[in-house]
Amino acid sequence: MRSALPKVLHPLAGKPLLQHVVDEARALAPRNIIVVYGHGGQAVRRSIPGDGLQWVLQEPQLGTGHAVRQAAPLLDERVPTLVLYGDVPLISHATLARLAAAAGEDALALLTVELDDPSGYGRIVRQDGHIARIVEHRDANEAERAIREINTGILVAPTPALKRWLAALGNDNAQGEYYLTDIVSKAVEDGVRVASAQPGQVAETLGVNSKPQLAQLERLYQARIAERLMEEDGVRLADPARLDVRGELRCGRDVFIDVGCVFEGEVELGDGVEIGPYCVIRSARIAAGARVLPYTHIDGAVIGERARIGPFARLRPGTELGDETHVGNFVEMKNTRMRAGSKANHLAYIGDAAIGERVNIGAGTITCNYDGVNKYETIIDDDAFIGSDTQLVAPVRVGRGATLGAGTTLTRDAPEGRLTLSRARQVTVETWKRPVRKKTGAG
Repeated sequence: MRSALPKVLHPLAGKPLLQHVVDEARALAPRNIIVVYGHGGQAVRRSIPGDGLQWVLQEPQLGTGHAVRQAAPLLDERVPTLVLYGDVPLISHATLARLAAAAGEDALALLTVELDDPSGYGRIVRQDGHIARIVEHRDANEAERAIREINTGILVAPTPALKRWLAALGNDNAQGEYYLTDIVSKAVEDGVRVASAQPGQVAETLGVNSKPQLAQLERLYQARIAERLMEEDGVRLADPARLDVRGELRCGRDVFIDVGCVFEGEVELGDGVEIGPYCVIRSARIAAGARVLPYTHIDGAVIGERARIGPFARLRPGTELGDETHVGNFVEMKNTRMRAGSKANHLAYIGDAAIGERVNIGAGTITCNYDGVNKYETIIDDDAFIGSDTQLVAPVRVGRGATLGAGTTLTRDAPEGRLTLSRARQVTVETWKRPVRKKTGAG
């Protein structure tokens, strides 16, 4: 991977590769989940949260069979064991359930797939249609390399037998490693049935060993999300290939998402919401009929029905906008509650504020909410009008229906229904002349 980050911690759709695999395993309601780790182990343990995980260190790292052998003392012999790989993130629990069903209680079941180009993969060798053994590509002869059915490495085994087979593994091969695949021939020797199952899609079995492969799987994953959004939720995507969901995106009916948008965390879009191009939306709830115009960033905000946001707006955590509110270009809001019908259309910073209904906030308005140590609240009551280039030095309150003249610096409460302004008197100096550059002599 050419990276200091352990491979299984590289992100796919916003979460580590290993987290995808653990989540799919959890969907099967297993007795326990054991993670065998090696390189960067402590970082891996810190990055994968949740109770119920057991961690086993593989040191030294002598192959897949050796890895599973480290976990053998923790395996529950009352149930079969499922072996997964932390760098194969697209595997689905539906495929795993099908594999477990093929194994039953007493068979060894392998997840296999046929590839047009099986180079590099272990081949499934069958006799009379039954799986007899697996041969690794580097150890295969010419006839075996012509086989297209390959082993994905994912398997389900009866646990007592698996422990026996692991203990008997040898490392007489080109790599000097203990191959997990060697348990297949041991199962055949023991008269244990060896079954197989296939994934819903070949992509489920793809692993990550390089940055190009990681990028390939990212697009496959995003394509899967895009298809679900269109088929199941009826979302209209301007271009399904230019969508990135790095969390959970829930959509109502008739939602439109333009190109280049990124959704992170848990995002909910109500009926008829329109998202313009190149927006980044994180952990937000946007109600029905709202429009988010291009290049808007929304993080931890709640937006009411038929609101209009952007373009180039930024809503930070704690922002709650009521129905039919407008937040325009180059407006930033943080920890602000703005009620229905209010608007801040241009070039403003509104932080730590409570804004009533039908308030107009002029261009260049700033709430001065921070004294270098503490934050303070600005309150603007219903129907107030805030003139352009106004500074509201919190804590301060603007009364209902009050008007602040343009250029005002408000340091005390403004009474309701009145005009308040703080400007120096305008003066024209009749005797003033523009200065001119002095002439200098030749030097």
